[in-house]
Amino acid sequence: MDIKLTLNGRPLTASVTPDCVLLDFLREHGCYSVKRGCDTSNCGLCTVLMDGKPVLSCSVLAVRADGHSIQTLEGLQEEAKDFVGFIADQGSDQCGFCNPGFVMNTIALLREIPDPTDDEIRAYLAGNLCRCSGYDGQLRGIRNYLNSRKG
Repeated sequence: MDIKLTLNGRPLTASVTPDCVLLDFLREHGCYSVKRGCDTSNCGLCTVLMDGKPVLSCSVLAVRADGHSIQTLEGLQEEAKDFVGFIADQGSDQCGFCNPGFVMNTIALLREIPDPTDDEIRAYLAGNLCRCSGYDGQLRGIRNYLNSRKG
């Protein structure tokens, strides 16, 4: 079956099988920041933005993306570059495997809540599994980024 969508700002028409998940579709189209972690919607590694809202691409069929706009980290590098350094400065990117999911959810958070509280940051990042950092580094990095924008 054919689907039409916008992927990182570019129109795309492609054929997919009915059981193809969005995660596999995106990786087949060069979006390698979208990672497979759990296949059960528990880790956040496969987070992408569909029409600006974060979704777990391992649990969305590719056919559901028909007519929608999908953004991956490959298409949001300009927006992400401002704050990823702040996260790295906190040592919270030890292995880096979880970073794309954290970055995608941080972008969604800052679009929705430009000046979030620490509890709002924690709530937005709660679905991202990180086995290295303990999450405090990501929180500190985002908070430092927000403080730098204020002053």
